[in-house]
Amino acid sequence: MIAAALDAATLEKLISAAVAAPSIHNTQPWRFRLRPETSVLEVRAARERALPVTDPRGRSLHISVGAAVFNLRIAARELGWAPEVRLLPDPGEPDLLAAVVLDRPALAAASETDRLYQEIWHRHTVRAPFSGQPVPAEVLDELVEAAGWEGALLHLPGPAERTRLLELTAEAERRSTTDPERSVESRGWVQGPGAAPYGIPVAALGPQDAAGRLPMRDFAALHPAEHQPPAAFEADPCLAVLATREDRPVDWLHAGMGLQHVLLVATAHQVRASLLHQAMEWPYLRWNTREPRQGPGFTQMLIRLGYGPQGAATPRLEVKEVLEGDEY
Repeated sequence: MIAAALDAATLEKLISAAVAAPSIHNTQPWRFRLRPETSVLEVRAARERALPVTDPRGRSLHISVGAAVFNLRIAARELGWAPEVRLLPDPGEPDLLAAVVLDRPALAAASETDRLYQEIWHRHTVRAPFSGQPVPAEVLDELVEAAGWEGALLHLPGPAERTRLLELTAEAERRSTTDPERSVESRGWVQGPGAAPYGIPVAALGPQDAAGRLPMRDFAALHPAEHQPPAAFEADPCLAVLATREDRPVDWLHAGMGLQHVLLVATAHQVRASLLHQAMEWPYLRWNTREPRQGPGFTQMLIRLGYGPQGAATPRLEVKEVLEGDEY
């Protein structure tokens, strides 16, 4: 397979795929820079789009960037490269989170790469109710395998554990809603029509569960005019727990790559997803989401899976706004 020339048009394809990744509050906390002399595409943290109150350690930022790195790797393979991904390649530059080396052509095309590349453009977070139709066991097994390929873990809790996790999420949601600093920070990323190309549009916020069983994040808390009418959510939600064995910045990046691999495989099966991250934002509650019988590990994300509407796309920054240097 012949790799595409690393020109401006190809670079735009690579970055467009990368920025389609999910990020907490759609903050898009990434920047890219091509080093043409070494064929290395660097991925850096954009700290100006971080969440210092909600995410003081940068864990969520790293997960978001990890998801973008996964998309970048898939796009590079689709365009004919055999990319080499180096995570945290320079200890002296903590904001240089990844370097993707694009100096070798792929030996052959991979059907799985093509499938996942196409799903990059179809994956959207869905905050609406799901139908309640069970996700087949073989699909769930494939999601577990996808996380494992990226150095992450995906657990599928039973009914009692799901109830416990939802209770912890509900407690975190109550804390976040009533904490003034966190509430202000979260609301700052809710965007009205014609606003900046990041954050969450008001129309994408989603309703709350009329039965109060499923604690969806309430970005519109204390702003009744933005609330959608409560809706009937699935009575027995399907949850998956994304975890890593350690809890270092490199593990957070692996978690992001695993998360995006899981989401794209789910999308290929027409399975929708929303992310229940509230408990991850409170250290004590996050620690309690661990299931000791699963062995040592650190929870990074709760993923709600099911069948429902595709969901609406959220805005993205243009390539020229996230690409540094003179290559574009």
